[in-house]
Amino acid sequence: MKSEEEQTSKHRQIAEKIIENQIGASSPTVSPDGSQIAYVVTRIDFKANKYRSQVWLARTSGKQPSRPLTAGEKRDGNPSWSPDGSWLAFTSGRSEKKGETTLHVMPIGSSGEIRTIATMPDGIGNVRWSPNGKLIAFTSRTQDERYTKDDESWMSPRKIETFFTRLNGEDFVFDRPQHVYIVPSDGTAAPRNLTPGKHEHSGPSWLADSSGVVTSGALHATWDEDLATDLHLVTLDGEITTLTNQKGVYYAPSVSPNGTRVAFVGSDDPLTSPQNDHIGVLEIRTKKRQWVSRRLDRTFSPTSGAVAPIWTDNNTLVAYAENRGTAHVVRVDARGKAAPRWLTKGKRVVKSFSAVSGKSNSTIAFVASEVDQLTELFVLQRSGEKRLSNLSAALVAQSPPQKWEHFVVKCGSTYSGGPAEIDTWMMKPRGFNSKRKYPMLLNVHGGPHTQYGETYFDEAQMQAAAGFVVVMSNPRGSSGREQAWGQAILGRKHPVAPGTGWGDADVKDVLAVLDGTLAKYPFIDAKRVGMLGGSYGGYMATMLAGCHGERFGAICSERAVNNMLSEEWTSDIGTVFRVEHGPNHLEDEAEYMLMSPIRHVRNINVPMLIIHSEDDLRCPINQAEELFMALRLLKKDVTFYRFPGETHELSRSGSPLHRVQRAEIILDFFAEKLGV
Repeated sequence: MKSEEEQTSKHRQIAEKIIENQIGASSPTVSPDGSQIAYVVTRIDFKANKYRSQVWLARTSGKQPSRPLTAGEKRDGNPSWSPDGSWLAFTSGRSEKKGETTLHVMPIGSSGEIRTIATMPDGIGNVRWSPNGKLIAFTSRTQDERYTKDDESWMSPRKIETFFTRLNGEDFVFDRPQHVYIVPSDGTAAPRNLTPGKHEHSGPSWLADSSGVVTSGALHATWDEDLATDLHLVTLDGEITTLTNQKGVYYAPSVSPNGTRVAFVGSDDPLTSPQNDHIGVLEIRTKKRQWVSRRLDRTFSPTSGAVAPIWTDNNTLVAYAENRGTAHVVRVDARGKAAPRWLTKGKRVVKSFSAVSGKSNSTIAFVASEVDQLTELFVLQRSGEKRLSNLSAALVAQSPPQKWEHFVVKCGSTYSGGPAEIDTWMMKPRGFNSKRKYPMLLNVHGGPHTQYGETYFDEAQMQAAAGFVVVMSNPRGSSGREQAWGQAILGRKHPVAPGTGWGDADVKDVLAVLDGTLAKYPFIDAKRVGMLGGSYGGYMATMLAGCHGERFGAICSERAVNNMLSEEWTSDIGTVFRVEHGPNHLEDEAEYMLMSPIRHVRNINVPMLIIHSEDDLRCPINQAEELFMALRLLKKDVTFYRFPGETHELSRSGSPLHRVQRAEIILDFFAEKLGV
């Protein structure tokens, strides 16, 4: 039997090897002639406790190895090609001032120096060249004068007049709204704010004649109450024409090659969530719009994040959508006359893409991950598909990933919206021996409208490396399926699509997954089952502990919602949960308490681990404090860890050191309570 110190050391080594060797490709963008792909490679500098990213260049032919274009000692990203392919713009955090970001252009295929054409105090994103190559549009936050002060003691007070003034990972945003800027690509003038004012704009897409951009933003007075987001045409002199009617959520605009239409992503009902977001097309002159992807009942806003549709000609779009644990590139008929067609396939998750098309070339670049492969770069042309990167090599050498086994389980209660089966994945522990019995960790994802699936997931790999069977699933409420699947757990009093509410069908599905897994795999020890989840998954962890704790040997509730009522009072998105539950918390306080796991706290007898970040604004730390205080007063077995300086995103993008420490705490806890 290993000592506690030896076990702890082992778990830290597991976490360090897996986290330190994570590296991945993102933000692919194809050159106009289809011959090259610029993309971003992000790695972890564990010694410095930082993330580094640099811009790389790959030939689509695959005949030469990819090469880095930038040093990547800071955070380089957002590559964007000039229309003639001779220049590449990119952003960098190489400034010594905190938050300051620079925009550069570099020559490609010819000699010349990198030019800095913009320096912004608060970040740069969405870099887009104008079709004539003379201007570059980008987004950046415009700071109130209070941010020029030496410290907060000199700042004027903030006058709060709307909801959503402070967001997780961003802090205050209402006094530093995101605007669209334009700057000459030759650097001969300073950037100019095209959309000044108190409202935010995002996702600029240039008009075909370079006379302006189409953006997405909520510019009307009641935006924080009706939650609508519109498309707007902004000319170079700053004149704004709103193209939609303040009755939907429309974003990620993309102007057609002939300049007459705009493709976008969204839905028509801002007050019902979740929905499967679809691809729409709007005629600029008439403002008439139609949905063109509805023949595929899947969301076109995947867990990895929405990407603006790309026009390959005036009648064809390229987008991407989720599908039962995968996500793939899709061709969409911009007239809506044909059903969307999958262009990529297989057990993997596409996370971003780019495309160009012409008489002599048709090139789609995309980045994708598999369960045993980090996010790599691929190219799809008429000749077929090629992989252009091999970033996973170091991780595979240091900590070989395990594979999934996919199976389905029947829903835990009646479901009438489609196939009543739950997609489930099982990962065996490293060094598996069929003659042994193993403890199991049942994971529940956040969201709830997100999905687990066929992608590399460091949580699962660490758990398997530590000797646990790992099980994950997509119960009702998840994405990747028909819209009815996601809406099955909407509130019982929801005015559009009433469901069971949180804590009913979803809990029954998770228990069905537990029963189905134990019945299918005899090497799992039913007496040594642990459960964990974060955010909505943390909600499920606390709910299961209070209502079905006898099924588990230990439970970890992380960055959880434990009290739905106080969550509505304190969350950065407080007042928005009505879109899922129906009435707001003032109209029906009892409904919010009915769904709150905290009301079952007296029934919690299973050992509990609580993990929360002190700067979490999405599920503020009072959610963890309420649960800890109650369990401690009741003399229950509870352990509580608070992570300083971290937000709701600790497990995904927290400091590398904190991510290792978090993993070590979780693995130590379950090893102690379940035995490995």
